[in-house]
Amino acid sequence: MLKETRVATLGLGRLGYYHTKNLHEKVRGAKLVSVVDPFGDQAEKVAAELGVESWSKDPDDVFQDPNIDAVVIVTPTSTHGEMIKKAAKHGKHFFVEKPLTQSLEEADEVIQVINENNVICQVGFMRRFDPAYYDAKKRIEAGDIGKPVYFKGITRDFTCPPEEFIKNSGGIFLDCSIHDYDIARYLMGAEITSVSAHGTVVRHPFMSKYNDVDQGMTYIEFDSGAAGDVEASRNSRHGYDIRAEIIGTEGSLFVGTFGNKNTTLLNAKGSNYEIIPDFQTRFDDAYLLELEEFIKCVQENKEPRVTALDSKINMKIALAATKSFLNGGEKIVLETAKVTN
Repeated sequence: MLKETRVATLGLGRLGYYHTKNLHEKVRGAKLVSVVDPFGDQAEKVAAELGVESWSKDPDDVFQDPNIDAVVIVTPTSTHGEMIKKAAKHGKHFFVEKPLTQSLEEADEVIQVINENNVICQVGFMRRFDPAYYDAKKRIEAGDIGKPVYFKGITRDFTCPPEEFIKNSGGIFLDCSIHDYDIARYLMGAEITSVSAHGTVVRHPFMSKYNDVDQGMTYIEFDSGAAGDVEASRNSRHGYDIRAEIIGTEGSLFVGTFGNKNTTLLNAKGSNYEIIPDFQTRFDDAYLLELEEFIKCVQENKEPRVTALDSKINMKIALAATKSFLNGGEKIVLETAKVTN
């Protein structure tokens, strides 16, 4: 087992920088040795700030370095396929932010390369590592609510991303609801067999140019006989609101809150509490735990909680939901690939 895993990060945007700081300061068993960003000034700046050994504008410098064991890929989705193939062919284990690739065909290509080169691949679906969702999973497995029969997922963003992001995002079902599809599969212990999606633009007219919406809903069915619904919104002015409900034959579980702290102030003016301002605040623990899990998987040569196949299945569901929405809510039946662990 590796005592220390030497890691490089590729991409130093908002989330890339966040992962980089976690690797440098908090992730046990990891040593951050290089940072890469096409904007050399950013790479040089972050390397100096964190005291990292090296920096570069070219990812190939990392892939060709025999002293680097693993890479964390937080580059634009359009580059994921190329980055993954290069990492695998150079024997680098890797963590990659979702989605795995831009298409199912490309996902099949990278999964083949991953298997051929026997490297660890973990994909960034962080909700599986969030303590509240993980506790819910354990309670379901322990039979605390009997058999899960209905899932309700809520993902409400505090603000809408800028138009420049939306036009390349793949749409609300692929960019946003995909997290709920993944955690639904995980918590319910079942595969999604059909989707029917609807949506509309209620606040941001520019989305219509990209066949996208700022308010979406997906009705889902599982191979266990269970059902569910997933809401996605870009209009949550009350705060970043991520929650889930799992209804069972013997009870129910409610995961998450839109309050940032368990403190509510009551006075003559009414009541108030601190809202969750952004996704990094809500999933601060999860982002750290998923990277710690990745390093542990590399060192112990074990399969991660979220694999490339999981990511492909989630993409397939999200793309089917998008197709359903564009076809007026048509029910799309899916072929299931596996039962979630």
